[in-house]
Amino acid sequence: MKFNPFIDFIDLMFPDLCVVCGNYVQKNEHHLCLSCLVDIPRTNYHLIKENPIEKKFWGKVPVFRATSYFFFQKGSPFQKMLHNLKYKGNKEIGLIMGKYAAVELLDAHDFASVDLIIPVPLHPKKYKARGYNQSEWIGKGISMILNKPLDITTLVRVKENPSQTKKSVYERFENTEGIFELSDITVLIGKHVLLVDDVLTTGSTLEACVCALLETKGIKISIFTLAVA
Repeated sequence: MKFNPFIDFIDLMFPDLCVVCGNYVQKNEHHLCLSCLVDIPRTNYHLIKENPIEKKFWGKVPVFRATSYFFFQKGSPFQKMLHNLKYKGNKEIGLIMGKYAAVELLDAHDFASVDLIIPVPLHPKKYKARGYNQSEWIGKGISMILNKPLDITTLVRVKENPSQTKKSVYERFENTEGIFELSDITVLIGKHVLLVDDVLTTGSTLEACVCALLETKGIKISIFTLAVA
């Protein structure tokens, strides 16, 4: 490898730190050190049909398959990673984590064989304020590994709903009802869609997305989230 004193100087002055533990990462690592990558509390639900994630949607909306990459608890070391992804402009974390997760999704035919990937959209005002959609960046990573197209135009958020953080399950449902629409009801006909979001809590936002997507004939919908609370 050719020695580049300028690059080495930059690495020394602005070292890349793991977004979970804060330790230095190696040059072949990105945002997450190998130790933390190994320690991610994976669900492995992509390998299990009728898993707890899928059961969250039973009796609410028809979902073919559903999974989350890892378990998330408030105060855990991985909270910082999700916070950096969603609120600190560190969108590349979504890309990297999407890739890591998608490598494992390749082991499950139901997920590896989707036709296209749709991230949960932000309202234009929130997108403008944040500058990016974290779910879109997770979707980009998955798209690159599964080699499936990413659709960011068909499902749109038409209402800017208030924050859901302190709302009850029923209040979250009311808060998300009718906030998504399709810009084209024909483009997804007969397709198997993978709906992507960052964190699954009550699932009300994803349910609202599914309700909008169901306007399309013959659609099959699966769900992936990076984490489940």
